[in-house]
Amino acid sequence: MISKRNTLKTLSALAVAAVFTPSLALAQVQNDGSANKPLRVVLIPADGGTEDGTKKDFQPVFNAITQATGVNFDIKVGQSYSAAVEAMCSGAADIAFYGPATYLQAKARGCAELLALAVRGGGSVYYSGIFARKDANVNSFADIKGKRIALGDVNSTSSFNIPVAMMMQNGVKPWADASAVNMAGSHANVLNALNEGLSDVGGASFDSFEKAVNAKAIDPNKFKVVAKSTPIPYPPLAIHPKVNADVKAKLRTAFDTVHTMPGITKDQIRGYGGGRVDAYTSKVSEEDMANAGKLFDLVTDNVKQDLMAKASKR
Repeated sequence: MISKRNTLKTLSALAVAAVFTPSLALAQVQNDGSANKPLRVVLIPADGGTEDGTKKDFQPVFNAITQATGVNFDIKVGQSYSAAVEAMCSGAADIAFYGPATYLQAKARGCAELLALAVRGGGSVYYSGIFARKDANVNSFADIKGKRIALGDVNSTSSFNIPVAMMMQNGVKPWADASAVNMAGSHANVLNALNEGLSDVGGASFDSFEKAVNAKAIDPNKFKVVAKSTPIPYPPLAIHPKVNADVKAKLRTAFDTVHTMPGITKDQIRGYGGGRVDAYTSKVSEEDMANAGKLFDLVTDNVKQDLMAKASKR
């Protein structure tokens, strides 16, 4: 008997093949960044996955790298977080933008290594948060019980794993204590659910919250912060280990120096959520990323299944 989990993985892999390459055989060869064989980039759909959303966030910095080095890129957005992992692991993508959780999944399968992290304010960290509607009377973790909770993709670090872990650490079992769970699929959808009064509490990154406010997609006056996470390593850019070593070295040097290169504007140095960052660095630690995984050790497969089951009862 084929399990539901295996079926979903198979369907995901097929979907990735259809989106990223016309042939699985062709997908096994990493591209070299030439005009005819651009490096294929896949982005997790952190803010909804639209081509004019997440893609627009990262297009400026990749354009800057092309401008400075002549290396070309073909950027696409995955249909889900797991699809972005499958794209790398099937050989259908050469570079990916991941959250820490999805990066660790791809790393464990031997199809990703760290390429670069954005630097902002002297560090390469970001924050997850638990947000609530001001009219939901949620002032503490205890107040979350009995409320409607919205969460992002089950593989998202900051819209699922960290918010769920924070609730559990503070005595809330969302699969049992929430009146309803909405698996909204993305940060943007979580925030919209709160904005529209469809949920009372939700998990999202502060970068996504800031982006939604700046885009006037939500009314910040409706929101309050219930909790802010400890620092999380910034969502990384990863590269497939089989990409040519000279290409990898060229890219790492380019990301280290792109913010100082002639002709590159500060507006091109952008990162997660489309916000300006100070620079990028290839001096990144696999150990730090692995330690980040410990932040959501509480969120086991059983917890994920329980939350999905709760969400299906809506």
